[in-house]
Amino acid sequence: MVLNLKQFGWVWLGIVVLACSPDKAKQETTNDPLKINYNIRSLWPHDPDAFTQGLLIHDGELFESTGQFGTSWIGVVDINTGKVDKKVVLDNRYFGEGIAILNNKIFQLTWQNKVGFVYDLKTFHKIKEWTYNSEGWGLTHDNVNLIMSDGSDKLHYLDTVTLEILKSVKVNDENGSVKNLNELEYIEGFIFANVWQTNIILKIDPATGKVVGRLDLSKLASDARKASPQVDVLNGIAWHPDTRSFLVTGKHWPNIYILKID
Repeated sequence: MVLNLKQFGWVWLGIVVLACSPDKAKQETTNDPLKINYNIRSLWPHDPDAFTQGLLIHDGELFESTGQFGTSWIGVVDINTGKVDKKVVLDNRYFGEGIAILNNKIFQLTWQNKVGFVYDLKTFHKIKEWTYNSEGWGLTHDNVNLIMSDGSDKLHYLDTVTLEILKSVKVNDENGSVKNLNELEYIEGFIFANVWQTNIILKIDPATGKVVGRLDLSKLASDARKASPQVDVLNGIAWHPDTRSFLVTGKHWPNIYILKID
């Protein structure tokens, strides 16, 4: 049974409390003017076999998508156990990527297949497919359009009906363009994006593409690696608006970390 986060509110934060000192939970400051500070609130178990591509909370349930040839799925996660109720399992020829939920539909990308899928949210029945010219990496939305990453320095806005690209925004920081944008989450007017093969999550102004904040989760990645030697890169961002909690995990990580960010 999946715990309803909205119903339980703050109670769910006490399910698993991270055993660490206050000094460890409160991260040290650095000289980076864009640094976003965070504190660890708690941990949830995560399926260590999951090669996470997308993570999101919708109506109090935690959804996850994974991707590898032969093991790509979309499921609802039981936060008490980390076990997944798999709702969609892709054919072995597809490498699943990010997902987004909007207008009672689930939208899913694939990596190099250049095809996406649309499912009915209640039945998980596939409604349609669409194609695109780039790779598919991360997916989120701003309550109007889908927002897609493809591993480049651009974020693409898609119409939710035609699924055509309406515009593209180039992401840049003080050093120039930022490539390898991956998993995405739209939070209170900003886009948060994993930078693939790093422990960095960027906060991006969607109007300009300018990076306005950086979240360095190297300590979480190190902690995950100590818990399980099979862990891969950081990937997976979800936002719980009712408790203003920021959830992160990674590919093959044994835990989901619940954070409070500035």
